[in-house]
Amino acid sequence: MSSDSSSWARALVQISPYTFCAIGIAVSIGVSVLGAAWGIFITGSSLIGAAIKAPRITSKNLISVIFCEAVAIYGVIVAIILQTKLESVPTAQMYAPESLRAGYAIFASGLIVGFANLVCG
Repeated sequence: MSSDSSSWARALVQISPYTFCAIGIAVSIGVSVLGAAWGIFITGSSLIGAAIKAPRITSKNLISVIFCEAVAIYGVIVAIILQTKLESVPTAQMYAPESLRAGYAIFASGLIVGFANLVCG
């Protein structure tokens, strides 16, 4: 059992921190857009039903669709901020603990923002 966990730890340390950063940024954008699409789907279907029953309140219900679109915009903004945090590191220092920690931090930030926006949608 300990050899299994040490091989996983070794595998995670051998992956480039830039890979973790790129995956985190991609998840931030991708899952945020999925959350926005899910929210717009739910709100749009209820908006159509409300527009049939009471056409005068259609413009008031568009606010909920705008809030769902904001979820996708938040994901894009956070992805741009995470992208600006990337720095060029010499190859000799790429697998240093501080470089790995920075890669894991950007990865975790992207995951947290992406899935929070998914739930928000």
